[in-house]
Amino acid sequence: MSTQRPPTIDVQAAKRWQAQLAQASPWLHEEVASRMQERLQWIARSPTSWLHWAPLQGGRAVHEALVQRYPKAHCFVQESTAAQEQLARQQLQQDWWKPVRWLGAATQFAQPVQPVQMLWANMALHMDADPQALIQRWHGALAVDGFLMFSCLGPDTLRELRPVYAAMGWPAPSHDFTDMHDWGDMLVHAGFAEPIMDMERITLSYSSADKLLHELRGLGRNLQPQRFPALRGRAWRGKLCREIELALRRPDGRLELTFEVVYGHAFKPRPKLTVLSETRVPLDEMRRSLRQIKP
Repeated sequence: MSTQRPPTIDVQAAKRWQAQLAQASPWLHEEVASRMQERLQWIARSPTSWLHWAPLQGGRAVHEALVQRYPKAHCFVQESTAAQEQLARQQLQQDWWKPVRWLGAATQFAQPVQPVQMLWANMALHMDADPQALIQRWHGALAVDGFLMFSCLGPDTLRELRPVYAAMGWPAPSHDFTDMHDWGDMLVHAGFAEPIMDMERITLSYSSADKLLHELRGLGRNLQPQRFPALRGRAWRGKLCREIELALRRPDGRLELTFEVVYGHAFKPRPKLTVLSETRVPLDEMRRSLRQIKP
């Protein structure tokens, strides 16, 4: 497994996307967050503290569900910019009249000082230019025996669009997405133990190419370095819409698009003690020790 940055991600484009200030989380992200929350029923332990990583894009509805699931746990929210943090305060702060506001611990909008017992990161990893470094940050934020829950897009995502772009001689419609087995290798490389990876394919249908493209714009950006560097005109968009209509149209008139969603779960183990296979003693020290032995 390569530990280098993904070769198909433009670093500056990834930074611009992470700084986006969206007023609502994408529908698909909310749906994936809901499905990921169902996996928590298989985990017996309940965290006393947890960190929600980038909830503005990852899913705002699930935040309240997680707070209600762990009402006594200290919750922290981590966003990339001050503007995002301010928006998170406005949208995720519990209303004063809700019982969870008074019965549980208040949400804190800052990086925790002490390691947390759960880190929740929904649909963020595939948009990062240095995912191995991000996983390492997650590992550092977790306490020993704490666990990570994350999701991201897999390589079958947008598989219907790729041949459309290739046929027109255009660069790929998105950067390459990493396979779940490679994510598992990265988790182990970062120090996580017993990673559990699984995936599912979600097929969405649209009434028109315009609505399909609008949905994709909310989900992310094309971080492919070879993407067209300038603005496109109306003629280009019209041609793209016509090609999408021809290639993706089903018999019932709807357009279908596939998203592969990868789910990951792993624990942070206790550090292993390093045991030397042999002990080396200098010859002079050995002679002194032998002289002290009484016959």
